[in-house]
Amino acid sequence: MKRLVLGTRASPLALAQVELTRRALLAAFPEMEVAVETFVTRGDRKLDLNLLQKGDGGGKGLFTRELEEALLDGRIDVAVHSLKDLPGHNPPGLAIPAVLQRAPTGDMLIARQSASFEHLHQGAVVGTSSIRRARQIRWLRPDIRIVEWRGNVQTRLRKLGESQEVDAIVLAEAGLERLGFDCSGPELKHADWVFRLSSLAGWLVPAIGQGAVALQAVADNAPVNAVLAGVNHQETLLCVRAERALQRLLSGDCSIPVGARTRLSGAVLEMEALLFGDEGMAPRRAKASGQDPERVAAEIFEGLQRD
Repeated sequence: MKRLVLGTRASPLALAQVELTRRALLAAFPEMEVAVETFVTRGDRKLDLNLLQKGDGGGKGLFTRELEEALLDGRIDVAVHSLKDLPGHNPPGLAIPAVLQRAPTGDMLIARQSASFEHLHQGAVVGTSSIRRARQIRWLRPDIRIVEWRGNVQTRLRKLGESQEVDAIVLAEAGLERLGFDCSGPELKHADWVFRLSSLAGWLVPAIGQGAVALQAVADNAPVNAVLAGVNHQETLLCVRAERALQRLLSGDCSIPVGARTRLSGAVLEMEALLFGDEGMAPRRAKASGQDPERVAAEIFEGLQRD
């Protein structure tokens, strides 16, 4: 192929991810022309949707449908997604033949004063739009109050600096790093504010697909899929195959309160997962390992069904 058209959301993080994809493609195929088309999704338009609730706000494809329609219509060749935004099931005719190398999968606590999660004051208010994060935080610290906190990364940080509504917010480490923020120290600087920064990797289990960039294409488009094979990171693909298989078994919705942590040790996949049921109840946990991603996911699913 001489020209490839990438589709993406127009948020700063989405544009950073499509730039990573463009650079990877040009490194593998220096003579190729790589163009970018931007889209505004329903999730970008409907800022009044409450993503902490099931139903309309947490519906499937909230941030992906417009890109997938463009793929099926032939307007773009590849849709570049944050994998954690994707439902477990691809629309008929579409596939994810490639992913970029995974970034750190942890979450970060960004606070006004407290240096760590355990030092948040009694009754602290934490902002997030993730059901998974909200349920894990309330389980670990029932005293903490969760409020809906939406917008792109820069918007959330600006709101944290300007508003007195919350004491802290939670953001993905991968997104912060891709936008150029330094997550290695105790502070995060943004505009006129300096926040306290600490890792939640030892507290929260990450989302399915967190830290991975998915390259989605028409399943039977052999020329495009051959190009994508040239930038695919196989270790990451094996890990997210297991996570997405579990997601499908759990109904396929990317808004369910489930966390998964997967790594490849030699040829063996090692996976652990956490699933919340009714509010106030402790989560169910399961671990499994093996060489087949779908079989590992099936064992995890069975483990999560046990009392």
